Amino acid sequence: MAGHSSVLKAVQILRCTGCGAALAYDAKKQAPACSFCNSVVKVETITDPVEQTEGYLPFTVTQEEAREALRRWLHTLGWFRPSDLTSAARIRELKPLWWVAWVFDADALVSWAADSNADSRRSDWAPHSGQCNVNFRQILSSASRGLSAGEAQQVAVGVDLAHVHPDPIGADDAIVEQFDAQRSQARQQISNAVYEQAKQHVSVNEVPGTKVRNLNVSLVVTGLSSRRLSLPAYVMAYEYKQQLYRVVISGQDVRALVGNAPYSMFKIIASVLLVGVVALIVLAALAAS
Repeated sequence: MAGHSSVLKAVQILRCTGCGAALAYDAKKQAPACSFCNSVVKVETITDPVEQTEGYLPFTVTQEEAREALRRWLHTLGWFRPSDLTSAARIRELKPLWWVAWVFDADALVSWAADSNADSRRSDWAPHSGQCNVNFRQILSSASRGLSAGEAQQVAVGVDLAHVHPDPIGADDAIVEQFDAQRSQARQQISNAVYEQAKQHVSVNEVPGTKVRNLNVSLVVTGLSSRRLSLPAYVMAYEYKQQLYRVVISGQDVRALVGNAPYSMFKIIASVLLVGVVALIVLAALAAS
């Protein structure tokens, strides 16, 4: 991967004993608990070669805009949510976070084999195979432990990878997540990400037919380069009826939001009963006719 040096360096991080997240260590701001899961953290010393961030994407969304985005999202969740969710929910925590990811470019020669329903004739499946050249550009692969894979995928949508700064910009007292994978592990994770991207490309664009099974791909990768970046997000917790729920919002686009919310059991049960009553009425009408 591009930009590596062989200099060994000892770095200190705060390691969560619960979720395993690695946070930037600052002797002046030692945290008694993990900012993600509230478990105990401990100081850990790691000796390089360890991946470290090369730049930061700035926060362009303010905390008030993030709060407003949460309120709008709660309002659009649909009928099966509690009617007072928007008015009764209370934001209990809002933390700006720089989470870590690799962004890579790669060119690959992909060989593939699969079964599909194309040209299957009397059988359900027919074998197919082929080769293709695939160019991957600006592919993002999360290295975060504080965000789940699903959260990272959602809040990465819409980030501006063209404007990277050497220092954090746009949020005071933000949590700064650290890369904590050694370079051999980082290379393997990026290789796995390239493989999954290639497999998805082949499934969607190369294999004929509408149904696919037993897809196998092998690839020769050339020109692989990567950047280690810190991306902005807000990690929020809101309370509804003494229960806490988590939401993550992109620090650059409030439309990139992912979280969980309660359902109204009364509305769900009422809907089931209503469907049951309608079904009984229909059956009774059919029997009478």
